[in-house]
Amino acid sequence: MPEGVGLADVDLTDLDRFAAGFPHEVFTRLRREAPVWFHPPTAHTPDGEGFWVVSRHADALAAAGDGEAFSSEGGGERAAGGTLIEDLPAGFAAGVLLNMMDDPRHQQIRRVVTPSVSARALARMEPELRARTDGLVGAMADAGECDFVGVVATELPLQATAQLLGVPQADRHDLFRWATATLDYDDRDLGEHSAKTQEAAASMREYGLRLLEQKRREGGDDILSAVAHAEIAVTDLELEMFFNLLMAAGSETTRNTIAVGLTALMDRPEQWRALQADRSLLPSATEEILRWASSTTYNRRTATRDVELGGHAIAAGDKVTLWWASANRDEDVFDDPFEFDIRRDPNPHVTFGHGSHFCLGANLARLEIRLVFDALLDTYASIEPAGPIEWTRSNKHSGVRRMPVRAVRR
Repeated sequence: MPEGVGLADVDLTDLDRFAAGFPHEVFTRLRREAPVWFHPPTAHTPDGEGFWVVSRHADALAAAGDGEAFSSEGGGERAAGGTLIEDLPAGFAAGVLLNMMDDPRHQQIRRVVTPSVSARALARMEPELRARTDGLVGAMADAGECDFVGVVATELPLQATAQLLGVPQADRHDLFRWATATLDYDDRDLGEHSAKTQEAAASMREYGLRLLEQKRREGGDDILSAVAHAEIAVTDLELEMFFNLLMAAGSETTRNTIAVGLTALMDRPEQWRALQADRSLLPSATEEILRWASSTTYNRRTATRDVELGGHAIAAGDKVTLWWASANRDEDVFDDPFEFDIRRDPNPHVTFGHGSHFCLGANLARLEIRLVFDALLDTYASIEPAGPIEWTRSNKHSGVRRMPVRAVRR
């Protein structure tokens, strides 16, 4: 944390603090001085109430692993909840979105969709995804200097998500534009909506309802059809929200991880060369890229009862935020946590969360990262920055909007 700045000056709801990437210096001090800290409300804080900030690895694991005490839906006398700092309405988002459900309902739906992202299912997808990746990576050379985010990092996860959902590839850019608008804070602050976000949400909903009706009528071998024709009863709203969730999550997080991972390797050409020489390092490099990027910076839980965490008494109904990006730099867990090391072992990162809500798409994300970097290493002797990175203004996702690069073919 900069000299002279104390905890009273910390405002994790001021999105300008995140406009140049995740503020690691703030969380380094929090881990050291106040690992479980009550964040008082500020002028930027939605709902006008404070929340707990959990910054250490062990405390984040403890809370995420106890779904009875720390709910993804809500708790205490709180009428709303969810996994964002701001309360989302119960029965519309909280308790309906898969990532904002508690067990047993969460596990019931999760069991329906897990086969679609199993090792066997991904093995069937891999040849087509590899061919798509090779085409995207090759297009970088044709473009000369290019925006890596737009040409590669966005496109592969977007195409993979469309394939997984059974969405026509021709529609993917419209869906990406709408999903990005609903997640972006370029024209609003926490807890606010803008005309752009409302129009995007309406367009996404209209498209999703048409697609879901088609899946119910015709079926298919995609994940959306699996839920639409599940033996358990799934409501129309649960289906609609499931589509929205996968479209947003599938196109957002892996895109940012790939982009941030490339910046780490561009800054360390010796590790780029080591990967080129020994591709057996790619699995450990993938895990280090995931730890380093920590694209989903936090998730919220709500205390369902009075509970203790890290020596602090947390009351029923309190908001509790688990900061994965901070846990992934915890000095008590990772040797030299601010060093990027493709050989890091062990690497118990929590980029995909922990416990019941461990990310459903973790193995798909790993596959996409591996395919992209395998193709980049095969094709290019070096890649270097061609301009400054433009970050998204968000405390929920550590995102890259634009990243100009210049690549030299092998």
